[in-house]
Amino acid sequence: MQATITASRVSGRARAPPSKSYTHRALLAAGYADGAVVRHPLVSADTRATARAVDLFGGETERRDGDWDVSGFGGRPGVPDDVIDCANSGTTMRLVTASAALADGTTVLTGDSSLRSRPHGPLLDALSGLGGTARSTRENGQAPLVVDGPIDGGTVSMPGDVSSQFVTALLLAGAVTEDGIEIDLTTELKSAPYVDITLDVLDAFGVDASETTAGYRVPGGQTYDPEGGEYAVPGDFSSASYLLSAGALAAEDGEAVVVEGMHPSAQGDAAIVDVLERMGADIDWDTESGVITVRQSELSGVEVGVADTPDLLPTIAVLGAAADGTTHITDAEHVRYKETDRVAAMAESLSKLGASVEEERDELVVHGGDSELSGASVDGRGDHRLVMALSVAGLVADGETTIAGSEHVDVSFPDFFEVLSGLGASADG
Repeated sequence: MQATITASRVSGRARAPPSKSYTHRALLAAGYADGAVVRHPLVSADTRATARAVDLFGGETERRDGDWDVSGFGGRPGVPDDVIDCANSGTTMRLVTASAALADGTTVLTGDSSLRSRPHGPLLDALSGLGGTARSTRENGQAPLVVDGPIDGGTVSMPGDVSSQFVTALLLAGAVTEDGIEIDLTTELKSAPYVDITLDVLDAFGVDASETTAGYRVPGGQTYDPEGGEYAVPGDFSSASYLLSAGALAAEDGEAVVVEGMHPSAQGDAAIVDVLERMGADIDWDTESGVITVRQSELSGVEVGVADTPDLLPTIAVLGAAADGTTHITDAEHVRYKETDRVAAMAESLSKLGASVEEERDELVVHGGDSELSGASVDGRGDHRLVMALSVAGLVADGETTIAGSEHVDVSFPDFFEVLSGLGASADG
């Protein structure tokens, strides 16, 4: 499918979807429990993949009145009677691979062509070091994966600069092992706030886990049991970033874009509020009510490191292209290993739209002062975050912008184009 965005102004109130990161973890945590109700979850292609995995491990997930009712597998996943298809969800693949190592038998995991190109080697090595066997069928660290368990826990060393999801996967699984799991990181952890999200969810489910001087530790023999048998998912700042940026770039004169449901949480991508403030946006966050208000503003380029917030790179790149001066996005090499190489993809697409962009291995430099955005045909590369960020660029590019692969917003923000249109944008997705 193809989205068509025409330069337009926006205003009004909208609500960002629930957090994808929290929903994944809550669904799996409810699976590790005897069961729980996950309230206000994000229902998307990615989170449905995690729910299917819970079902295959012996749990049962059912959508009911906007919530997800989960009957769990009580801490010990069964051997699936079919291959676990994680579709395009890297989070599902990483988290569920560790779950598979708890089962007393063999589990096979795969996904679509994009997911089968993403690295999993450090997690496979860690699970093998804990007494299981975990391998890539192509011996390249990429899916399809074959995992044999069960593991009892122990201590492992692993790099932290490939994916924080490896740490998350081991912490979630380690709580129900006999010995627990201690993770010693051999390199600096990238995307650390995502592990903070994991610790937040574990705490809500009554599981003790903590950071150590060398990494992280979760004691074994624990039980997942959320208070009152339920868990409520907060709003998603990654998704809100597109609406907030739309307001900062294209709000009607004298009007604002108001985004609801944005209460403080462990999400690193809440940093988008700070980034917009630094760039000069007229933005106000009422943390008590969870409401963020942003008005159209003259923005200036800044330097932003995305070591902990890789999902914000496409959004910040678009803001930089529309700002005065130069925006330096640094610490970005790991952003190349997402659904697509987001550094290269944004450099290519923004250049087609008329932006002046320099791409380095670990950095994206956008010269907004030398850019004049005009509508063009660009490719979302099957990546939901590229599609949404480029849609925001289309609001301030002269003429008409078309984006291939618009259906992929279903991964994290299924009604994105409806919400954008509801704010007054000329957006046909």
